[in-house]
Amino acid sequence: MTISKAGTFKLGGRTVNRLGYGAMQLAGPGVFGPPKDRDGAIAVLREAVASGVNHIDTSDFYGPHVTNQIIREALHPYSDDLTIVTKISARRGADGSWIPAMSPKELAQAVHDNLRNLGLDRLEVVNLRSMLGIHGPVEGSLEPQLTALAELQRQGLVRHIGLSNVTPRQIADGRRIADIVCVQNQYNLAHREDDALIDDLARDGIAYVPFFPLGGFSPLQSTALSDVAAKLGATPMQVALAWLLRRAPNILLIPGTSSVGHLRENLAAADLKLSDETVAVLDQIASEKAAA
Repeated sequence: MTISKAGTFKLGGRTVNRLGYGAMQLAGPGVFGPPKDRDGAIAVLREAVASGVNHIDTSDFYGPHVTNQIIREALHPYSDDLTIVTKISARRGADGSWIPAMSPKELAQAVHDNLRNLGLDRLEVVNLRSMLGIHGPVEGSLEPQLTALAELQRQGLVRHIGLSNVTPRQIADGRRIADIVCVQNQYNLAHREDDALIDDLARDGIAYVPFFPLGGFSPLQSTALSDVAAKLGATPMQVALAWLLRRAPNILLIPGTSSVGHLRENLAAADLKLSDETVAVLDQIASEKAAA
């Protein structure tokens, strides 16, 4: 298995393999508290990097602090080609709730928390996640937050800026304030609201990083996907990832898992080739969902 078959794309100032890793599942249940198996979490990270992953997505509000501390324990000092991307604008309540933390002071604190827990002097990419809507993009100005993040960039604490959970208008407005190198939104076989946006970003050389490739907290249930996977001798996750890789050259994947076995399965999606006929079948999933 070699994930280089999936190709590469530019993320900020670096070129990364299009198959990366998302660290969210390294925290405890509900992305809160420590994992049951810390040694297992460390093993997953080390296996990912050993397999060629050079793009890891994380946040200090995973845990909170847990995943970043595990990443540091597993991988620090980091290899020169490893790009760690984090996100800010939320904090966790004592009950594990997700609380908006979007004031300039809170954003600055979040950057410093990420720096400390990851053991870095500068964050390579920081995604500003809009908390105007918890479960999806909601229109509204992000100018105060982006202006604050751009100031942290000028101070040398952040190298590149991305956006998450945002609308096309917010991206356009954001690009007038700062250079946006990536967008991270929900997108998968069944949720394709960003189709046009992905193509627009590709033309501008901006990476698109879909989260929840199988639906996340509401897993995608699709007979068509299961049937295709069975015919190909693959898992539904592998097929969903292979479809995303084929969908557009600027798509970077960050599937997450706390299992070395599942990690290897996910990365093997780089070897999966989908025919035009198979893609046509998979493309019907979104339209069937919309009609349901």
